[in-house]
Formats: sequence, structure tokens, C-alpha cells
Amino acid sequence: MAAARLHVSVTSPDSSRAKTQGLGPWLRRIAPARAKGDLCIAIVSNRRMRSLNRQFRGKDYATDVLSFPSDSRGFLGDIVIAAGVAAAQAKCAKHSLATELKVLSLHGLLHLLGYDHDADEGRMARAEARLRKKAGLPGGLIERATEGTYGTDNKR
Repeated sequence: MAAARLHVSVTSPDSSRAKTQGLGPWLRRIAPARAKGDLCIAIVSNRRMRSLNRQFRGKDYATDVLSFPSDSRGFLGDIVIAAGVAAAQAKCAKHSLATELKVLSLHGLLHLLGYDHDADEGRMARAEARLRKKAGLPGGLIERATEGTYGTDNKR
């Protein structure tokens, strides 16, 4: 299977390590066939995420997930997830933090593959919906944003 060519490494603080266990293998299984190469997922503090969001997007708040595509052959890029924002969203959505990390990782992967929900006329929303249904995940980020069911101070 082509998706097996995706290699995922996950780094997280010790307090989140149990919640991230299995995230890499899960993302490899659910990823579209064209997702090939290496990618890194970093679980960070809200403070660190706020700094990254301010630096790269000019937005002074901690967002849930950021993706940093790579131009290097064989390296898809980095996905950064704010642990505190993810925990708050999981609580609001009434599912586990591990489930929310999957939702956020999938969303980030689609951005690394070139999808842009702000400009692609629904292509990313359809891909996210298809893949999360395949994985048995609850509503994705785009769906929640459309329905207005974020439930945190996260400004999409």
C-alpha cells in the first residue's frame, strides 16, 4: 500500500506521551496514498503555539494546529499541535484527547499535501470528511468551524 511510505515521528512533553502513543501508525494507515515521505508532529504548549502563530501568521493567540510544508524532497513537513487547545477542544467535543490529536493531525496532513480550506472551494473539507469517516472519527475541524461548534476561544 502506498500510504505505508509515509513515516511519522511524534514528539510531545512527558505529560502527553500516553495520549500520542499510536498516533504515527494511525496517521500512516489513514493517510491518502499520495502522502509519501517523512513528517514530524510536535505537541507543544499553548505559549509556544501562540509564539509560532504570531511569528508565521501574524495572529496573537494559540491556535490548535499549524502545518509547515517542506520544499525538501522526501520530507513533507512539520505539524505542530497545541496541547492545551487540543485538550479544550476534546472536552468541548466530548471525546478523548487522543481522538482530538487524530483530528488535528489529519487536518495538518491535508495542509502539508497542499489543501487550503480557505481557497480550494471545498476540496479540503471533502477530503477531511472522507478520511475521518474512513477512520471512524467524529466531526473534523472544517466541519466544526462551519457549524460553529468549536467551543473554545480558538479563532479560526
